[in-house]
Amino acid sequence: MADQALRLDDHSFRLLVIGGGLGWAVAFPVAALLFRLQLYGDGAMFSYAVAVRDVWAFHWHNVSGRMSVFLLTLLPAEALVWMTGNPSAGIIAYGLLFYISPLIGLAATYAADRSPGRIIFVYACGSTALLCPLIFGFPTEMWLAHAIFWPALALSHYAKPTVAGALLVFATSLLLAFTHEGGLVLLATITATLALRGLRSAAFVRAVASLMVIVALAAAAKIFAPPDDYYADAFLRAALNFFDPAIFEVRIVLVLLAAVIAYGASFMLISKWLPRQACIVALGLLLGALTIYWLHFDHSLHADSRYYLRTALVLAIPLLGAMAAITAMIREEIDLELASLGHSLISRRERALCALASMFMVVTTIHLVETGKFVASWVDYRDAVAGLAMSDQSDPRLGDPRFVSAERIRPALAALSWFSTVPYLSIILSNFAPNRLVIDPAGNYFWLSCETATKSRDSALAVPVQARELVRIYSCLHR
Repeated sequence: MADQALRLDDHSFRLLVIGGGLGWAVAFPVAALLFRLQLYGDGAMFSYAVAVRDVWAFHWHNVSGRMSVFLLTLLPAEALVWMTGNPSAGIIAYGLLFYISPLIGLAATYAADRSPGRIIFVYACGSTALLCPLIFGFPTEMWLAHAIFWPALALSHYAKPTVAGALLVFATSLLLAFTHEGGLVLLATITATLALRGLRSAAFVRAVASLMVIVALAAAAKIFAPPDDYYADAFLRAALNFFDPAIFEVRIVLVLLAAVIAYGASFMLISKWLPRQACIVALGLLLGALTIYWLHFDHSLHADSRYYLRTALVLAIPLLGAMAAITAMIREEIDLELASLGHSLISRRERALCALASMFMVVTTIHLVETGKFVASWVDYRDAVAGLAMSDQSDPRLGDPRFVSAERIRPALAALSWFSTVPYLSIILSNFAPNRLVIDPAGNYFWLSCETATKSRDSALAVPVQARELVRIYSCLHR
Protein backbone atom coordinates (compact mmCIF):
# COMPACT_ATOMS: atom_id res chain seq x y z
CA MET A 1 0.00 0.00 0.00
CA ALA A 2 1.21 3.51 -0.83
CA ASP A 3 0.65 4.81 2.67
CA GLN A 4 2.19 1.81 4.37
CA ALA A 5 4.92 2.85 6.77
CA LEU A 6 8.42 1.92 5.79
CA ARG A 7 10.13 -0.59 7.99
CA LEU A 8 12.72 0.71 10.43
CA ASP A 9 15.30 -1.61 8.92
CA ASP A 10 14.42 -0.54 5.40
CA HIS A 11 17.41 -1.13 3.14
CA SER A 12 17.86 2.50 2.19
CA PHE A 13 17.73 3.72 5.78
CA ARG A 14 20.23 1.10 6.89
CA LEU A 15 22.54 2.06 4.06
CA LEU A 16 22.31 5.71 5.07
CA VAL A 17 23.27 5.01 8.69
CA ILE A 18 25.93 2.43 7.87
CA GLY A 19 27.35 4.57 5.09
CA GLY A 20 27.45 7.60 7.37
CA GLY A 21 29.27 5.74 10.13
CA LEU A 22 31.76 4.04 7.84
CA GLY A 23 32.33 7.26 5.91
CA TRP A 24 33.28 9.14 9.05
CA ALA A 25 35.37 6.22 10.32
CA VAL A 26 37.43 6.24 7.12
CA ALA A 27 37.65 10.03 7.01
CA PHE A 28 38.96 10.37 10.58
CA PRO A 29 42.44 8.83 10.07
CA VAL A 30 42.77 10.31 6.59
CA ALA A 31 42.03 13.86 7.77
CA ALA A 32 44.05 13.43 10.96
CA LEU A 33 47.21 12.37 9.15
CA LEU A 34 46.74 14.78 6.24
CA PHE A 35 46.41 17.79 8.54
CA ARG A 36 48.52 16.45 11.44
CA LEU A 37 45.65 16.61 13.87
CA GLN A 38 47.43 14.24 16.23
CA LEU A 39 49.31 17.39 17.28
CA TYR A 40 46.22 19.32 18.38
CA GLY A 41 45.66 20.04 22.06
CA ASP A 42 47.19 17.49 24.41
CA GLY A 43 48.24 15.55 21.32
CA ALA A 44 51.27 17.82 20.93
CA MET A 45 52.67 16.72 24.29
CA PHE A 46 51.76 13.07 23.68
CA SER A 47 53.48 13.23 20.29
CA TYR A 48 56.58 14.83 21.77
CA ALA A 49 56.66 12.12 24.45
CA VAL A 50 56.54 9.49 21.70
CA ALA A 51 59.37 11.25 19.86
CA VAL A 52 61.65 11.21 22.93
CA ARG A 53 60.50 7.68 23.87
CA ASP A 54 59.30 8.60 27.34
CA VAL A 55 55.50 8.43 27.25
CA TRP A 56 55.19 6.60 30.56
CA ALA A 57 57.42 8.93 32.55
CA PHE A 58 56.07 12.09 30.93
CA HIS A 59 52.43 11.44 31.71
CA TRP A 60 50.93 7.98 31.53
CA HIS A 61 52.13 6.82 34.95
CA ASN A 62 49.68 9.44 36.25
CA VAL A 63 46.67 7.84 34.56
CA SER A 64 47.01 4.13 35.26
CA GLY A 65 43.26 3.81 34.80
CA ARG A 66 43.70 4.66 31.11
CA MET A 67 46.23 1.98 30.33
CA SER A 68 44.42 0.77 27.19
CA VAL A 69 45.19 4.00 25.33
CA PHE A 70 48.86 3.70 26.29
CA LEU A 71 49.12 0.06 25.21
CA LEU A 72 47.15 0.35 21.97
CA THR A 73 48.40 3.66 20.57
CA LEU A 74 51.34 5.26 22.37
CA LEU A 75 53.53 2.29 23.27
CA PRO A 76 53.59 0.87 19.70
CA ALA A 77 54.41 4.33 18.34
CA GLU A 78 57.22 4.73 20.86
CA ALA A 79 58.54 1.29 19.93
CA LEU A 80 58.63 2.36 16.28
CA VAL A 81 60.81 5.35 17.18
CA TRP A 82 63.15 3.01 19.06
CA MET A 83 63.38 0.63 16.08
CA THR A 84 63.74 3.25 13.33
CA GLY A 85 65.37 6.18 15.10
CA ASN A 86 62.77 8.37 13.37
CA PRO A 87 60.68 10.52 15.76
CA SER A 88 58.35 11.71 12.98
CA ALA A 89 57.50 8.12 12.04
CA GLY A 90 56.45 7.45 15.63
CA ILE A 91 54.22 10.53 15.69
CA ILE A 92 52.54 9.45 12.46
CA ALA A 93 52.05 5.95 13.85
CA TYR A 94 50.48 7.37 17.01
CA GLY A 95 48.07 9.47 14.94
CA LEU A 96 47.14 6.52 12.76
CA LEU A 97 46.57 4.11 15.65
CA PHE A 98 44.49 6.61 17.58
CA TYR A 99 42.29 7.90 14.77
CA ILE A 100 41.73 4.61 13.00
CA SER A 101 40.22 3.09 16.15
CA PRO A 102 36.58 3.88 15.19
CA LEU A 103 37.03 1.98 11.93
CA ILE A 104 38.61 -0.98 13.72
CA GLY A 105 35.84 -0.83 16.31
CA LEU A 106 33.15 -1.00 13.63
CA ALA A 107 34.88 -3.93 11.92
CA ALA A 108 35.10 -5.78 15.24
CA THR A 109 31.46 -5.01 16.00
CA TYR A 110 30.37 -6.37 12.62
CA ALA A 111 32.33 -9.56 13.24
CA ALA A 112 30.97 -10.05 16.77
CA ASP A 113 27.35 -9.02 16.19
CA ARG A 114 24.93 -11.92 15.90
CA SER A 115 21.77 -9.90 16.49
CA PRO A 116 18.96 -10.03 13.90
CA GLY A 117 19.98 -7.79 11.02
CA ARG A 118 23.19 -6.94 12.88
CA ILE A 119 21.28 -4.15 14.61
CA ILE A 120 24.07 -3.44 17.10
CA PHE A 121 26.44 -2.79 14.19
CA VAL A 122 23.89 -0.40 12.67
CA TYR A 123 23.62 1.50 15.95
CA ALA A 124 27.42 1.55 16.20
CA CYS A 125 27.61 3.19 12.79
CA GLY A 126 24.97 5.71 13.79
CA SER A 127 26.80 6.50 17.01
CA THR A 128 30.07 6.97 15.13
CA ALA A 129 28.45 9.44 12.74
CA LEU A 130 26.48 11.35 15.37
CA LEU A 131 28.88 11.47 18.33
CA CYS A 132 32.50 11.10 17.20
CA PRO A 133 32.65 14.32 15.13
CA LEU A 134 31.89 16.25 18.33
CA ILE A 135 35.32 15.36 19.75
CA PHE A 136 37.29 14.59 16.58
CA GLY A 137 40.70 16.24 16.71
CA PHE A 138 41.20 16.24 20.45
CA PRO A 139 42.96 13.14 21.82
CA THR A 140 40.52 12.42 24.64
CA GLU A 141 40.58 8.81 25.78
CA MET A 142 36.80 8.66 25.34
CA TRP A 143 37.56 8.39 21.61
CA LEU A 144 38.97 4.92 22.19
CA ALA A 145 36.25 4.08 24.73
CA HIS A 146 33.61 4.67 22.05
CA ALA A 147 35.46 2.43 19.60
CA ILE A 148 35.73 -0.45 22.08
CA PHE A 149 32.24 -0.11 23.58
CA TRP A 150 30.36 -1.41 20.54
CA PRO A 151 32.28 -4.67 19.99
CA ALA A 152 32.20 -5.17 23.78
CA LEU A 153 28.41 -4.81 23.70
CA ALA A 154 28.04 -7.24 20.80
CA LEU A 155 30.37 -9.81 22.38
CA SER A 156 28.71 -9.57 25.76
CA HIS A 157 25.36 -10.44 24.22
CA TYR A 158 26.41 -12.94 21.58
CA ALA A 159 29.74 -14.57 22.50
CA LYS A 160 29.35 -18.32 22.91
CA PRO A 161 28.92 -19.59 26.49
CA THR A 162 32.33 -21.26 26.48
CA VAL A 163 35.61 -20.62 28.23
CA ALA A 164 36.97 -19.01 25.07
CA GLY A 165 33.87 -16.83 24.83
CA ALA A 166 34.19 -15.77 28.48
CA LEU A 167 37.86 -14.88 28.02
CA LEU A 168 37.08 -12.84 24.92
CA VAL A 169 34.33 -10.93 26.73
CA PHE A 170 36.61 -10.33 29.71
CA ALA A 171 39.51 -9.10 27.58
CA THR A 172 37.31 -6.67 25.64
CA SER A 173 35.62 -5.44 28.81
CA LEU A 174 39.01 -4.92 30.45
CA LEU A 175 40.21 -2.84 27.51
CA LEU A 176 37.03 -0.76 27.69
CA ALA A 177 37.27 -0.17 31.43
CA PHE A 178 40.89 0.98 31.15
CA THR A 179 40.35 3.54 28.41
CA HIS A 180 38.95 6.22 30.71
CA GLU A 181 37.14 6.40 34.03
CA GLY A 182 33.97 6.79 31.98
CA GLY A 183 34.69 3.34 30.55
CA LEU A 184 33.43 1.82 33.80
CA VAL A 185 30.12 3.61 33.22
CA LEU A 186 29.93 2.10 29.75
CA LEU A 187 30.78 -1.34 31.09
CA ALA A 188 28.07 -1.05 33.75
CA THR A 189 25.62 -0.12 30.99
CA ILE A 190 26.45 -3.29 29.06
CA THR A 191 25.90 -5.36 32.20
CA ALA A 192 22.55 -3.66 32.81
CA THR A 193 21.33 -4.50 29.31
CA LEU A 194 22.26 -8.15 29.88
CA ALA A 195 20.04 -8.22 32.96
CA LEU A 196 17.07 -8.04 30.56
CA ARG A 197 18.04 -11.49 29.35
CA GLY A 198 17.49 -12.79 32.85
CA LEU A 199 19.46 -12.56 36.05
CA ARG A 200 20.36 -16.23 35.72
CA SER A 201 21.30 -16.08 32.06
CA ALA A 202 24.84 -17.17 31.21
CA ALA A 203 25.58 -13.84 29.51
CA PHE A 204 24.54 -11.80 32.57
CA VAL A 205 26.40 -13.99 35.07
CA ARG A 206 29.50 -13.86 32.88
CA ALA A 207 29.28 -10.06 32.67
CA VAL A 208 28.78 -9.59 36.41
CA ALA A 209 31.79 -11.78 37.18
CA SER A 210 33.92 -9.82 34.70
CA LEU A 211 32.72 -6.50 36.07
CA MET A 212 33.59 -7.43 39.64
CA VAL A 213 37.11 -8.48 38.71
CA ILE A 214 37.64 -5.41 36.54
CA VAL A 215 36.43 -2.99 39.22
CA ALA A 216 38.89 -4.62 41.63
CA LEU A 217 41.71 -4.24 39.08
CA ALA A 218 40.78 -0.59 38.46
CA ALA A 219 40.89 0.11 42.20
CA ALA A 220 44.23 -1.69 42.49
CA ALA A 221 45.65 0.41 39.66
CA LYS A 222 44.72 3.59 41.51
CA ILE A 223 46.23 2.29 44.74
CA PHE A 224 49.49 0.85 43.42
CA ALA A 225 50.09 3.39 40.64
CA PRO A 226 48.81 6.70 42.03
CA PRO A 227 49.38 9.97 40.18
CA ASP A 228 52.03 12.48 41.20
CA ASP A 229 50.90 15.09 43.73
CA TYR A 230 51.02 17.80 41.07
CA TYR A 231 48.81 15.88 38.68
CA ALA A 232 46.48 14.56 41.40
CA ASP A 233 45.25 18.09 42.13
CA ALA A 234 44.63 18.76 38.44
CA PHE A 235 42.89 15.41 38.07
CA LEU A 236 40.58 16.17 41.00
CA ARG A 237 39.60 19.54 39.51
CA ALA A 238 38.90 17.92 36.14
CA ALA A 239 36.79 15.19 37.75
CA LEU A 240 34.70 17.70 39.70
CA ASN A 241 33.97 19.67 36.54
CA PHE A 242 33.36 16.66 34.29
CA PHE A 243 29.56 16.93 34.48
CA ASP A 244 29.36 20.70 34.70
CA PRO A 245 26.24 21.74 32.70
CA ALA A 246 28.19 24.72 31.35
CA ILE A 247 30.07 22.24 29.15
CA PHE A 248 27.02 22.06 26.90
CA GLU A 249 26.61 25.83 26.62
CA VAL A 250 28.60 25.96 23.40
CA ARG A 251 27.54 26.97 19.92
CA ILE A 252 27.79 23.52 18.31
CA VAL A 253 25.35 22.03 20.86
CA LEU A 254 22.94 24.93 20.46
CA VAL A 255 23.02 24.65 16.66
CA LEU A 256 22.40 20.90 16.78
CA LEU A 257 19.50 21.26 19.22
CA ALA A 258 17.99 24.17 17.30
CA ALA A 259 18.25 22.28 14.01
CA VAL A 260 16.57 19.14 15.35
CA ILE A 261 13.79 21.13 17.05
CA ALA A 262 13.27 23.33 13.99
CA TYR A 263 13.06 20.30 11.73
CA GLY A 264 10.56 18.54 13.98
CA ALA A 265 8.36 21.62 14.26
CA SER A 266 8.40 22.36 10.53
CA PHE A 267 7.80 18.71 9.66
CA MET A 268 4.69 18.53 11.84
CA LEU A 269 3.40 21.84 10.54
CA ILE A 270 3.94 21.04 6.87
CA SER A 271 2.43 17.58 7.35
CA LYS A 272 -0.98 19.21 7.79
CA TRP A 273 -0.94 20.45 4.19
CA LEU A 274 1.62 18.25 2.42
CA PRO A 275 1.69 14.96 4.30
CA ARG A 276 3.60 13.04 1.63
CA GLN A 277 6.15 15.77 0.88
CA ALA A 278 6.55 17.19 4.40
CA CYS A 279 9.79 15.31 5.08
CA ILE A 280 11.63 16.61 2.03
CA VAL A 281 10.19 20.13 2.18
CA ALA A 282 11.15 20.51 5.84
CA LEU A 283 14.65 19.23 5.07
CA GLY A 284 15.09 21.70 2.22
CA LEU A 285 13.90 24.63 4.33
CA LEU A 286 16.21 23.74 7.21
CA LEU A 287 19.27 23.26 5.00
CA GLY A 288 18.52 26.62 3.38
CA ALA A 289 18.26 28.30 6.78
CA LEU A 290 21.52 26.70 7.93
CA THR A 291 23.28 27.87 4.78
CA ILE A 292 22.17 31.46 5.41
CA TYR A 293 23.31 31.17 9.04
CA TRP A 294 26.75 29.86 8.12
CA LEU A 295 27.31 32.43 5.37
CA HIS A 296 26.10 35.54 7.16
CA PHE A 297 25.81 35.07 10.91
CA ASP A 298 28.16 32.35 12.12
CA HIS A 299 31.49 33.41 13.60
CA SER A 300 31.99 30.48 15.98
CA LEU A 301 34.63 27.77 15.99
CA HIS A 302 34.19 24.38 17.61
CA ALA A 303 37.78 23.89 18.79
CA ASP A 304 38.67 23.69 22.51
CA SER A 305 35.11 22.57 23.31
CA ARG A 306 35.95 19.31 21.50
CA TYR A 307 37.77 18.27 24.66
CA TYR A 308 34.99 19.12 27.08
CA LEU A 309 32.28 17.44 25.01
CA ARG A 310 33.78 14.09 25.93
CA THR A 311 31.17 14.32 28.67
CA ALA A 312 28.48 14.08 25.99
CA LEU A 313 29.86 10.69 24.97
CA VAL A 314 29.74 9.36 28.53
CA LEU A 315 26.05 10.32 28.60
CA ALA A 316 25.01 9.44 25.05
CA ILE A 317 26.85 6.16 24.44
CA PRO A 318 24.98 4.31 27.23
CA LEU A 319 21.67 5.58 25.83
CA LEU A 320 22.41 4.43 22.30
CA GLY A 321 23.91 1.17 23.54
CA ALA A 322 20.82 0.40 25.62
CA MET A 323 18.58 1.19 22.65
CA ALA A 324 20.64 -1.12 20.43
CA ALA A 325 20.56 -4.00 22.91
CA ILE A 326 16.85 -3.64 23.61
CA THR A 327 16.03 -3.45 19.91
CA ALA A 328 18.11 -6.58 19.30
CA MET A 329 16.32 -8.45 22.07
CA ILE A 330 12.94 -7.29 20.82
CA ARG A 331 13.73 -8.75 17.43
CA GLU A 332 14.78 -11.97 19.09
CA GLU A 333 11.43 -11.84 20.94
CA ILE A 334 12.97 -13.31 24.04
CA ASP A 335 10.33 -11.58 26.17
CA LEU A 336 6.76 -11.22 24.92
CA GLU A 337 5.94 -8.13 27.00
CA LEU A 338 9.17 -6.42 25.98
CA ALA A 339 8.55 -7.39 22.37
CA SER A 340 4.98 -6.03 22.45
CA LEU A 341 6.18 -2.68 23.80
CA GLY A 342 9.04 -2.58 21.31
CA HIS A 343 6.86 -3.33 18.29
CA SER A 344 4.55 -0.49 19.31
CA LEU A 345 7.45 1.94 19.53
CA ILE A 346 9.01 0.69 16.31
CA SER A 347 5.76 1.08 14.38
CA ARG A 348 5.62 4.74 15.37
CA ARG A 349 9.21 5.27 14.27
CA GLU A 350 8.54 3.46 11.01
CA ARG A 351 5.87 5.98 10.09
CA ALA A 352 8.44 8.74 10.52
CA LEU A 353 11.37 6.96 8.87
CA CYS A 354 11.92 9.73 6.36
CA ALA A 355 12.00 12.27 9.17
CA LEU A 356 14.60 10.23 11.04
CA ALA A 357 16.72 9.96 7.90
CA SER A 358 16.41 13.70 7.29
CA MET A 359 17.49 14.58 10.81
CA PHE A 360 20.42 12.19 10.47
CA MET A 361 21.47 14.04 7.32
CA VAL A 362 21.03 17.44 8.98
CA VAL A 363 23.23 16.48 11.93
CA THR A 364 25.81 15.00 9.55
CA THR A 365 25.82 18.19 7.50
CA ILE A 366 26.39 20.29 10.61
CA HIS A 367 29.26 18.03 11.64
CA LEU A 368 30.81 18.28 8.17
CA VAL A 369 30.69 22.07 8.16
CA GLU A 370 31.99 22.42 11.71
CA THR A 371 34.77 19.92 11.07
CA GLY A 372 35.77 21.76 7.91
CA LYS A 373 35.92 25.08 9.78
CA PHE A 374 37.97 23.50 12.54
CA VAL A 375 40.48 21.87 10.21
CA ALA A 376 40.94 25.05 8.13
CA SER A 377 41.57 27.14 11.25
CA TRP A 378 43.88 24.50 12.69
CA VAL A 379 46.05 24.63 9.56
CA ASP A 380 46.33 28.42 9.93
CA TYR A 381 47.18 28.12 13.63
CA ARG A 382 49.68 25.35 13.00
CA ASP A 383 51.45 27.48 10.38
CA ALA A 384 51.47 30.48 12.71
CA VAL A 385 53.11 28.47 15.51
CA ALA A 386 55.68 27.07 13.08
CA GLY A 387 56.47 30.58 11.86
CA LEU A 388 57.06 31.82 15.40
CA ALA A 389 59.21 28.80 16.25
CA MET A 390 61.50 29.50 13.30
CA SER A 391 61.56 33.29 13.76
CA ASP A 392 64.07 35.56 15.50
CA GLN A 393 61.38 37.22 17.64
CA SER A 394 61.91 36.95 21.37
CA ASP A 395 60.15 37.59 24.67
CA PRO A 396 62.82 37.22 27.40
CA ARG A 397 60.24 38.14 30.06
CA LEU A 398 58.98 34.56 29.70
CA GLY A 399 62.19 33.31 31.27
CA ASP A 400 64.70 32.89 28.45
CA PRO A 401 65.79 34.87 25.33
CA ARG A 402 64.93 31.81 23.25
CA PHE A 403 61.27 31.97 24.27
CA VAL A 404 58.61 33.76 22.24
CA SER A 405 55.03 34.51 23.27
CA ALA A 406 52.09 32.75 21.62
CA GLU A 407 50.22 36.03 22.05
CA ARG A 408 51.98 37.20 18.89
CA ILE A 409 49.63 34.92 16.94
CA ARG A 410 46.61 36.82 15.63
CA PRO A 411 43.63 36.77 18.02
CA ALA A 412 41.32 35.18 15.45
CA LEU A 413 43.17 31.91 15.99
CA ALA A 414 43.09 32.04 19.79
CA ALA A 415 40.41 29.35 19.96
CA LEU A 416 42.95 26.82 18.63
CA SER A 417 45.46 27.52 21.39
CA TRP A 418 46.03 24.90 24.08
CA PHE A 419 48.31 26.74 26.48
CA SER A 420 49.96 23.76 28.17
CA THR A 421 51.16 22.05 25.01
CA VAL A 422 52.11 24.83 22.59
CA PRO A 423 55.85 24.56 23.52
CA TYR A 424 55.89 20.91 22.39
CA LEU A 425 53.89 21.78 19.28
CA SER A 426 56.45 24.42 18.31
CA ILE A 427 59.28 21.88 18.60
CA ILE A 428 57.56 19.28 16.43
CA LEU A 429 56.45 21.77 13.78
CA SER A 430 60.04 23.04 13.44
CA ASN A 431 61.23 19.49 12.74
CA PHE A 432 62.73 19.39 16.24
CA ALA A 433 65.05 22.32 15.54
CA PRO A 434 63.26 25.50 16.69
CA ASN A 435 64.91 28.89 16.91
CA ARG A 436 62.39 29.77 19.59
CA LEU A 437 60.21 27.85 22.00
CA VAL A 438 56.67 29.20 21.72
CA ILE A 439 55.16 29.83 25.16
CA ASP A 440 51.65 30.82 26.16
CA PRO A 441 52.01 33.36 29.03
CA ALA A 442 48.56 32.33 30.30
CA GLY A 443 49.74 28.78 30.92
CA ASN A 444 49.13 27.49 34.44
CA TYR A 445 49.68 23.77 33.97
CA PHE A 446 53.11 22.28 33.31
CA TRP A 447 53.43 18.66 32.27
CA LEU A 448 57.03 17.92 33.22
CA SER A 449 58.94 18.29 36.44
CA CYS A 450 62.47 19.67 36.26
CA GLU A 451 63.83 16.25 37.15
CA THR A 452 61.93 14.46 34.35
CA ALA A 453 62.87 17.07 31.74
CA THR A 454 66.51 16.98 32.80
CA LYS A 455 66.63 13.20 32.55
CA SER A 456 65.14 13.42 29.06
CA ARG A 457 67.73 15.99 28.00
CA ASP A 458 70.57 13.81 29.18
CA SER A 459 69.36 10.68 27.36
CA ALA A 460 70.74 9.52 24.03
CA LEU A 461 67.83 10.17 21.65
CA ALA A 462 67.13 10.99 18.01
CA VAL A 463 65.49 14.29 18.97
CA PRO A 464 68.23 16.98 18.98
CA VAL A 465 69.50 17.84 22.44
CA GLN A 466 69.00 21.58 21.75
CA ALA A 467 65.24 21.07 21.59
CA ARG A 468 65.24 18.96 24.74
CA GLU A 469 67.28 21.62 26.51
CA LEU A 470 64.59 24.20 25.76
CA VAL A 471 62.01 21.89 27.30
CA ARG A 472 64.24 21.46 30.34
CA ILE A 473 64.62 25.20 30.84
CA TYR A 474 60.88 25.74 30.46
CA SER A 475 60.01 22.92 32.88
CA CYS A 476 62.58 23.93 35.51
CA LEU A 477 61.22 27.48 35.52
CA HIS A 478 57.84 26.23 36.68
CA ARG A 479 58.28 22.83 38.38
